[in-house]
Amino acid sequence: SDPPSHCSPSNGSSRTLSAREMYLFDTGGQYLDGTTDITRTVHWGEPTPFQKEAYTRVLMGNIDLSRLIFPSNTAGGIVESFARRALWDVGLNYGHGTGHGIGNFLSVHEWPVGFQSNNVPLEAGMFTSIEPGYYQDGEFGIRIEDVTLVVEAQTEKPFLTFEVVSLVPYDRNLIDLSLLSPEQIRYLNSYYERIRAHVGPELRRQRLEEAYAWLQESTEP
Repeated sequence: SDPPSHCSPSNGSSRTLSAREMYLFDTGGQYLDGTTDITRTVHWGEPTPFQKEAYTRVLMGNIDLSRLIFPSNTAGGIVESFARRALWDVGLNYGHGTGHGIGNFLSVHEWPVGFQSNNVPLEAGMFTSIEPGYYQDGEFGIRIEDVTLVVEAQTEKPFLTFEVVSLVPYDRNLIDLSLLSPEQIRYLNSYYERIRAHVGPELRRQRLEEAYAWLQESTEP
């Protein structure tokens, strides 16, 4: 089952957070120069081995689709299984779409871009989310959502790939490194270098030293 994507707290539904459980937060905002829709899942305590494996496999799917190089004029529905493969390998899946178009100061979920079978072919310049997940009924939910830009790949013939533009570290506490391939680890390290280069100086400019220290710790190779 999939938790509601966007919800508001109320006195009847609110409950106290605990360091003994996973916490999924779906964040976003609309600005004059763009719209953000970013989901991260964290665990502040000691996750179970299954929680770590499920999280890591969701992350593997996010990475595998994000770094995919594919022919021009390819529809999102054709490539979205790359986000599911690491989960499928062990008989797991998620029941929602793998991503949606994102408007520029427009709709957060913007048709007709995305990864469903009836979306338009992907073209350079489109923004879409990539957001695989896994949900264990009554226990925990995992989703890792990034905003990506479709760009031209560095190939001889005109192929496409994704550039992740949301620069937020993943939770190291939930990653089982033994499951990741060398290519996936290289991708993570490259992503973390980009986060440090782009976000670090801005945190220092704003004198947010505690946040800067957290960022450095969270983006260690």
